[in-house]
Amino acid sequence: MKEINVTVIGSGSTYCPELVDGFLKRQDSLRLKRLVLMDIDERKRTIVGSLCERMLKKAGCETEVVMTDDLDAALAGADFVVTQIRVGKLPARYLDESIPVKYDLIGQETTGIGGFFKALRTIPVIGNICKKIEEICPDAWLINFTNPSGIVTDYVLNHTKVKCIGLCNVPIDMIDDIKENCGEDVDITYLGLNHLSWITSVMKDGEDVLYKLFDEGFAPKVMANIVDDGFDTECLRACGGWPSSYLQYYYNRDAKLKHLKEDEKTRAQVCMEIEEDLLKMYQDEELCVKPALLDKRGGHKYSLAACSLIDSIANDTNDVHVVNILNNGTLPFMNDNDVVEIAARIGADGAKPVYVKPAYNKHIIGLMAVVKAYEKYTVEAAVTGDDRAAYNAMMVHPLIGDFARAKACYEEMKQAHKDFLPEFFGE
Repeated sequence: MKEINVTVIGSGSTYCPELVDGFLKRQDSLRLKRLVLMDIDERKRTIVGSLCERMLKKAGCETEVVMTDDLDAALAGADFVVTQIRVGKLPARYLDESIPVKYDLIGQETTGIGGFFKALRTIPVIGNICKKIEEICPDAWLINFTNPSGIVTDYVLNHTKVKCIGLCNVPIDMIDDIKENCGEDVDITYLGLNHLSWITSVMKDGEDVLYKLFDEGFAPKVMANIVDDGFDTECLRACGGWPSSYLQYYYNRDAKLKHLKEDEKTRAQVCMEIEEDLLKMYQDEELCVKPALLDKRGGHKYSLAACSLIDSIANDTNDVHVVNILNNGTLPFMNDNDVVEIAARIGADGAKPVYVKPAYNKHIIGLMAVVKAYEKYTVEAAVTGDDRAAYNAMMVHPLIGDFARAKACYEEMKQAHKDFLPEFFGE
């Protein structure tokens, strides 16, 4: 049994008990020797951390649990660092979702101009965390769950020396849904960028049944944080892949904007209510398990993805996971230093991409190329505070486009988030 020390940065997240639940399910292969829960929000850190402590105690684990707001202390001795931070918390997400709608732009926490500002706020903070990892625990693995995960991971792998794998629960949800319908013996091809991905092949008994699934009306479950407008069958056949939930913002753009304009509450406001309900539950000292209400957030199966990945690295299992890593020639139409979301074998030395069936639709190639260009401009803007890089990011993103509206929205959002954008204000 492998002993590991894990540090969670952003441990005030109400998802944290899900992570602990994942470790508890792997007690036969992993011994969680030390769990450090780091967060700058004392109230949430204490409430969530206390539930995590009770869960471990009830399971008979002798894990040392440390709660702190000191980043340096939190990183000391870490084997794995899990980042799940939200810079500006849910009120910042509310601004990301509500301001763009005034300009007829989609406001969403990971894509479009909302996701753009989340990245601008997040990358400098992640940069500081990585600098500390390089100094304090350079051999540690950074498992990044912080959204937008693909952009953040692209920054880390191209601008720091930290060993990092980006992770998202979307792939595991999609693949599990396909297997539930078709059986465990299917061979699935999954590729794309984080929150811009497709299942492009489902091999069953030597036959690709993907188009048959289209015609049968099969649909993987949509993420809990997205209103399901469905995908037109002709759309699926045209793009040649089963899109992740987040592609509804691209393929059903008008319907999504209509929801955002007409919904009584933004998703951020709904999440604030769910979070407070969860925190109230977590304060019950009799509660020693992960509550079912957590499944109403968008991070379903988060613990399964994170803990499985950590298990594979710690025990050198070489299991296959879908992760965000450098392309390094895997997809011939992407650059080597592009972070892509693909399957890889995971062991003690990290991720080794597996062969991807070379049947790419030009639609997928084109959309991946343009959104990756947006991601690269976004990293540049976040690092430099350069308005020109920001303008290029917005002009190239398929959900933003129109310069006059984008610039007006950008200026309002930049002011609204000023406290978290020091690079843009010469601070």
